[in-house]
Amino acid sequence: MLRRTFIAGCCAVVASATLPSHAASGFIDYRPGVIEQALAQGKTVFVDYKAAWCVTCEVQSRVIGDLLNENPAYRQAMTFISVDWDVYGRQPVSTDRNIPRRSTLIVLRGDRELGRVVAGTSKSAIQALLDLGLQADG
Repeated sequence: MLRRTFIAGCCAVVASATLPSHAASGFIDYRPGVIEQALAQGKTVFVDYKAAWCVTCEVQSRVIGDLLNENPAYRQAMTFISVDWDVYGRQPVSTDRNIPRRSTLIVLRGDRELGRVVAGTSKSAIQALLDLGLQADG
């Protein structure tokens, strides 16, 4: 039991020290109304439902960060919002959009969802989702 606790603790420390945060990538931390406000202003919104302890979420964050660095047009075309699953997983921001779990990524425009990736970590799937947002803005 102690070995498992030690290993889990080491993994958490390494992950938090080496992976980029969404704040550094220009993500806005969700608070009630922020998504609706951006949509009302005519913006395309990329929403990341994540948990700090979620390994899949961290891989997604790394892929998203790489893609944002490769193509600055994504940042210009969309507003990026991070929703803390542990806080908002059972709140309307998640339930009204039928978000099944953390590690869900969606792109919204107006009153429509343009696409989503659930628990996917492949660069091509996440890039395709970002490209939907880029096309919607154009």
